[in-house]
Amino acid sequence: MQRGGSSSSPCAKIVGSVENKSTIEVELDWNDIDANPGKRKPIEAFDVAIRDRVRREYLVKGPCQPIGNTYLKKHMVFKKEVFKMFIKFPWLEYSASKYAAFCFWCYLFKQSDKGGRYAEDAFTKTSFNNWKNALEKFNQHVGAANSCHNNARIQFEAFQDQRHSVANVFRSNTRKAKVAYRVRLTASLDVTRFLLKWGLPFRGHDESSSSSNLGNFLELLKWYSQHNDDVSEVLGTNAPTNNQMTSPQIQKELANACASEVTLAIVKDIGDRVFTIVVDETRDVSLKEQMGCFKIRE
Repeated sequence: MQRGGSSSSPCAKIVGSVENKSTIEVELDWNDIDANPGKRKPIEAFDVAIRDRVRREYLVKGPCQPIGNTYLKKHMVFKKEVFKMFIKFPWLEYSASKYAAFCFWCYLFKQSDKGGRYAEDAFTKTSFNNWKNALEKFNQHVGAANSCHNNARIQFEAFQDQRHSVANVFRSNTRKAKVAYRVRLTASLDVTRFLLKWGLPFRGHDESSSSSNLGNFLELLKWYSQHNDDVSEVLGTNAPTNNQMTSPQIQKELANACASEVTLAIVKDIGDRVFTIVVDETRDVSLKEQMGCFKIRE
């Protein structure tokens, strides 16, 4: 029995298929994904374009830790302690064909320019079979906090937990921010359209937080949020202070956008037909003529 899954996956050879002069597609030969660390292809021998995919395949399989294989007599001590060793050293792999040990983490993520004294290839490209002082050598391989092995462990854990990586969290938060912004914008636009339809004023005399009448726009938006949980979650204190979508400037821009859409709809409806405009004007307190309304007649 072997921990780490089966090797019955479909296979395809590594080929370079040129679709055009600037694009080369590299495919993975699944025959190269060998659970036996004594036979597998070095990770750096894979094309750089598919190395992460190779690592994912090996992560699915897990380290090669055979339990029921036949061991040489001189390795019987290792066989008796195999369970304890695999628990103590989760990175440890054993090749039954070579009767040798390997390091799963270093195979996947070892950086040759880091690690100092114990950055050798004994646990990756070649093999470790000096069983006389195995435990001592395993501990030496692990080394200090900045050792080659521990650097590989950090890379392994980060790769294994990519869903919680900084970049992924940033992307997730960005998506949430975009959704929240769209909900706020839609709510403000709905209120704007309602006020414009009925010709109601937007602003109030006192729009401070202590005001009992914030004006039609803010009061209607507040009422809207009280009756819609999705809107309530992204408005007011739940929204960034610089992205409330309620400022006087935003109200003007939304009203102008609606006016532009109405104008375009009227022009499209009239087309090339002849029309007349009837305008009603009234004088204000300064005796200036103010256009009250206008009608378009065909």
